[in-house]
Amino acid sequence: MKNLKSWAVIAMLAFATFSCKDDDETTPAAEKSYTITTDAASGLEVIKGSIDENVTLAASKKYMLHGFVYVKAPATLTIEAGTIIKGDQTSNGTLIVERGAKIMAEGTAAKPIVFTSIKPKTMRTAGNWGGLIILGNAPTNLGATAKIEGGVDREYGGTDANDNSGVLKYVRLEYPGIAFQPDNEINGLTLGGVGAGTTIDYIQVSFCGDDAFEFFGGTVNAKHLIAYKTVDDMFDTDNGYSGKLQFLVGQSAPSVADASGSNGFESDGDAQGSTNTPLTSAVFSNVTLYGPLATPTTSINPNYARAMHIRRNSNISVHNSVFAGWPTGLLLDGDRSQANATAGTLKMQNVVIAGTPANNQLRVQSGSTYDVAAWFNAMGKNNSTQTDYAGLNIADAFKQTGPNFVPGAGSTLLTGASFTGMDPFFEQVSYKGAFGSTDWTAGWTNFDPNNTDY
Repeated sequence: MKNLKSWAVIAMLAFATFSCKDDDETTPAAEKSYTITTDAASGLEVIKGSIDENVTLAASKKYMLHGFVYVKAPATLTIEAGTIIKGDQTSNGTLIVERGAKIMAEGTAAKPIVFTSIKPKTMRTAGNWGGLIILGNAPTNLGATAKIEGGVDREYGGTDANDNSGVLKYVRLEYPGIAFQPDNEINGLTLGGVGAGTTIDYIQVSFCGDDAFEFFGGTVNAKHLIAYKTVDDMFDTDNGYSGKLQFLVGQSAPSVADASGSNGFESDGDAQGSTNTPLTSAVFSNVTLYGPLATPTTSINPNYARAMHIRRNSNISVHNSVFAGWPTGLLLDGDRSQANATAGTLKMQNVVIAGTPANNQLRVQSGSTYDVAAWFNAMGKNNSTQTDYAGLNIADAFKQTGPNFVPGAGSTLLTGASFTGMDPFFEQVSYKGAFGSTDWTAGWTNFDPNNTDY
């Protein structure tokens, strides 16, 4: 009997050992660290907790994110084309794909994947839920132990420039973006240390309560991105982000802006403007960002700021792009970014700034004597500024519902692009800005989601 009791004790200990979670939880293995349960009142499949195994969300069901939902390494979350996922407002519903995990969200033009507000139509507003956060192992200038903002408390960054966090294609993110704390917000799409092995293409972020897109370091490339009526910045790049981006469009809501100052681009090396490497050196081409000044008499929120605020040792390059209707065009801010411009590591080529008052088109910080106009207008760069929109034929783009971003016939934007010396990633097109004669937003976008039944 003594031997039998000993074996019984050993067996019990073995069961206890193998049923513990490897993240110091004591939940038995039979109980998952996440749940997907049906809410009887709404019919939604409610997702809670940390997904630690491969899971597929089916288009035949509708889902709700309750609280912070994590996808933990090495799990893969697959989302079928046409799936609708709603974010709970009370619990700040947010989806976080952790470093080493993957998201496979590949919609189609006919069946985009939609993340949206839990609110019924006509009642949705910016910041109704958290957003989508993807974290990877690609380099940042903060090392590999930085934690992403927004109260998420998860690390990002590493040494694998080609790290693969999955696929995000034909995806809409509507009404996301919450301020967890001042200067510590969840954006529409947050990418922290995401690598170049990841695919990001055809993404629309609409009515976001903070930045539409923010890249914290990493090397991921992307095409066909839409920032529609976001509260704060449209595209924010920092912490050593060095990816390539093409075909980006943004449109402002004239009455809505953030107290911190809403920009088209905001770009920093890091928060201190240090010389830490890698430097923020993203390369943009074929960008069109429409500010709030649809006409010179438009009444706008006074917190609107600049088409481009480049500062704190940023080294970004902008090619073949249009910035129209902003109170200020370019603010080249700080000695280090200005030195980068002089050295040619910060570049602008074939850039048009239009519809901005003459004294605000090209600026530097107060007290600086840097001649930003001489740099911007230097021979061979083919940059230009104008106080109106003459020749651009872009009036339809300013429409607040159902905008048409394709320039009208005869527009000066339809020719003149140049890709000399640029990476093969960039599709060589003839036009400046995000659109030629084809509207790549057609079919999969929604510019009036507040009146859509989901």
